[in-house]
Amino acid sequence: MATHSNTAYDFSDTVVVITGAAAGIGHKTAEMFAQAGATLALMDISPSIGAVASSFGPKHHGWTVDITDAELVASVALEVKERFGRVDVLVNNAGIGPLAPAENFPLATWDKTIAVNLTGAFLVARAFASDMLARKRGRVINLASQAAVIGIEGHLAYCASKAGIIGMTNCMALEWAPGGVTVNAISPTVVETELGLSGWAGETGERARATIPTRRFAKPAEIAAAIMYLASAEAAMINGANLMIDGGYTIT
Repeated sequence: MATHSNTAYDFSDTVVVITGAAAGIGHKTAEMFAQAGATLALMDISPSIGAVASSFGPKHHGWTVDITDAELVASVALEVKERFGRVDVLVNNAGIGPLAPAENFPLATWDKTIAVNLTGAFLVARAFASDMLARKRGRVINLASQAAVIGIEGHLAYCASKAGIIGMTNCMALEWAPGGVTVNAISPTVVETELGLSGWAGETGERARATIPTRRFAKPAEIAAAIMYLASAEAAMINGANLMIDGGYTIT
């Protein structure tokens, strides 16, 4: 297998869609796919996404998208397919995580979290699935979280939305695999992104690290590497899985 830069994978004939690609895990994933030769279709609510895509090279493109807008998602999906001809890999990464106590969690905050983290992922997957199924080839990787399988104080809507991602992944995997499209989820612990570190700073972060058997948080490149594996030919038999990348926290 040919190699590019610091990755062992060759995605030079692969079109990859990544949502939430302007920063954090999505940005690192885009960077590593670009290094592996992929053509990137990047989506983010941030207007900076066009510049982010261009920074990886002229063949890539970015779209400013609110993934909770079903009509806009469908329109952008059509533009992506018209521009690149097809989509081989979808990484559903976009998400938010506002916090509040369960007993007075604001309804508007709940609705927004579910809309972005769960409904948005559904809308994007649905928008690209028909083309993948028509070609009998595709990979969908949904970003869930360790919060999908455990409770985390203050994370009511986030935990619920990520548990929904697991259920959605299971159903899509069951229905789409006979048509050549595998669907899997990845569930990280806290990841050392700007957002992750700001939410788990100081003593709170130290206490959290102490509860993880590896005694640290995950690095964005570790999550991106797992995404690339699930997108690769070597992972063709993996379907409906939820890959925990949590240093063993959920086994304690």
